[in-house]
Amino acid sequence: MSSMLDVHEVNVFYGNIHALKDVSLAIQEKEIVTLIGANGAGKTTIIKTIAGFMKPASGRIQFLGQNISHKDPAEVVKMGISHSPEGRRVFLQMTVMENLEMGAYSRPTSRNETKKDMEWVYDIFPLLSDRKKQLASTLSGGEQQMLTIGRALMAHPKLLLMDEPSMGLAPTFVKTIFKIIEKINGEGITILLVEQNAFMALSIARNSYVLETGRILMEDKGMTLLNNPEIKKYYLGETTHSRRKLRRE
Repeated sequence: MSSMLDVHEVNVFYGNIHALKDVSLAIQEKEIVTLIGANGAGKTTIIKTIAGFMKPASGRIQFLGQNISHKDPAEVVKMGISHSPEGRRVFLQMTVMENLEMGAYSRPTSRNETKKDMEWVYDIFPLLSDRKKQLASTLSGGEQQMLTIGRALMAHPKLLLMDEPSMGLAPTFVKTIFKIIEKINGEGITILLVEQNAFMALSIARNSYVLETGRILMEDKGMTLLNNPEIKKYYLGETTHSRRKLRRE
């Protein structure tokens, strides 16, 4: 079965820094796939490269059978890939509603269609409906994260790239965000999730990749990695652990 997204032996550089080294991964339609790894491992670089913000020096990225390796971000969005970036980057001086409208810019839809899409987002995020006329700057961190995801959904993606959606959120809000991720996936949207909360990410992912210093170190089912003693020791914080042992295995 062909993959919805196929990343094949991709290499990416920041100047002289070799950020991604022969990275390959595959995502099937309607899956949740997660990338875990330490800070600086290259997780966000993978997301940015798929989204078109960075270009591979070599390798290939195919989406629904089409090569998107060197397409601009706007073209990538039109093809059905949306990006919910790290750090909640909302338009602070725009209202919630205006932020959501910005997410639909790439789609030639009528005002009525945009309104229907917005109601769909409000159904997923009732809090945003309650605050639709508020400036984004007045929202809490968790509410801004919801707005960032909602804005990405306004493009009607087939594949949603989510970069650290739980970063900086209170534990109770983290649980809410992960329930929302599962709900979005239940709507038929495929998700590639980059997340520092390895336990939560592996708990909901069908397939998972462990990234270290720009390379894919391991690949397996989410629950399999969750129960892997070496993953528990290093990535789930049960004990400190040397990376060398994990590499050898």
